[in-house]
Amino acid sequence: MYNKQKILAILLGLIIVFVILAGCTQSKAPVGESKVRAEETGREKIRIAQQFGLVYAPLMIAQEKGFFEKYGLEVEWKRFGSGGAAREALASGELDAAFMGIPPFLIGWDKGVPAKVAVGYVVSPVSLVTYKSEIKSLKDFKSGDKIALPSPGSMQHILLAMAAERELGNANAFDDMLVALPHPDGCSAMLAKKDITAHFTTPPYLFEELSQQGYKEVLTGAEAFGQEFGFNVGLVTKEYHDKHPRGYASFVMGVSEAITWINHHKEEAAEILAPEFNMPKEKLYKYMTWPGLNYTTAPYGLIGFAEFMKKAGYISKLPQDISEIAWENISAFIGMREGSPSMMEQLQQRK
Repeated sequence: MYNKQKILAILLGLIIVFVILAGCTQSKAPVGESKVRAEETGREKIRIAQQFGLVYAPLMIAQEKGFFEKYGLEVEWKRFGSGGAAREALASGELDAAFMGIPPFLIGWDKGVPAKVAVGYVVSPVSLVTYKSEIKSLKDFKSGDKIALPSPGSMQHILLAMAAERELGNANAFDDMLVALPHPDGCSAMLAKKDITAHFTTPPYLFEELSQQGYKEVLTGAEAFGQEFGFNVGLVTKEYHDKHPRGYASFVMGVSEAITWINHHKEEAAEILAPEFNMPKEKLYKYMTWPGLNYTTAPYGLIGFAEFMKKAGYISKLPQDISEIAWENISAFIGMREGSPSMMEQLQQRK
């Protein structure tokens, strides 16, 4: 009897141990997996929009290298063909952050889109290119000519309007000639010499077109604006800025690190991004080191664009202070020098 009881006790003990171990096995994930889950639980989520072109190389690198994730962000990436499309997505609440030209941003700000500049983002060559030998200046365009650019109200459109006002006395002189095409499609149409006669574009499409026999610049962005300007800015919505301060700071740091990295590792960046642009890494590296291309978080030309766009009727009001259109880190970066404007303040204007 004693032996039977002893055996039953031992069996019961073994069963209890088995149940405990089984429970632990089911509830406990592998160490690496549980660590990943813990990190994901603590991450801030952010939805970021970018567009096409070499301008967006730092974002592509950030995506490849995990720079945003390094600062605790979980990113959902979206891509749009124009700043206007990204602006509408911001307005509808589909995005937390987006990168676009200053003009599309200002149009959104004027309409009440609740977003401000969180980072400056690249000074880039941008030019109006044609293959028609008879077109040597803006005065040579005829009514049948078609000019491709990303969208009405885009950076390219406003630059063209600036030049048209200066050279022809009419900011709207080319509005009936415009064809809205994303940069890749515009480049394809230009190289095929089909449907359009000119293209206002950015690298690498700009460099691809200028490398073709007979293709030439009619106008550069710097000529239109009068000096260097920031081609793009990174925006963050008011809701995200106010409710996710840690996420906002992580976003700014992620962009900053991506830009710092790409400026010091352009050969490696070209190798990483060559498949994305469908070109040899040597050619992409040449484009990334083209004179005038500057990846930087410094904003240039915010007020200069606003003043022209108000005068030409693209927006209905002017920001009375930079803080109306930019978050605190940008306002602090620009500063407010007593006595006379600082260099950074002057760079927000247009000559």
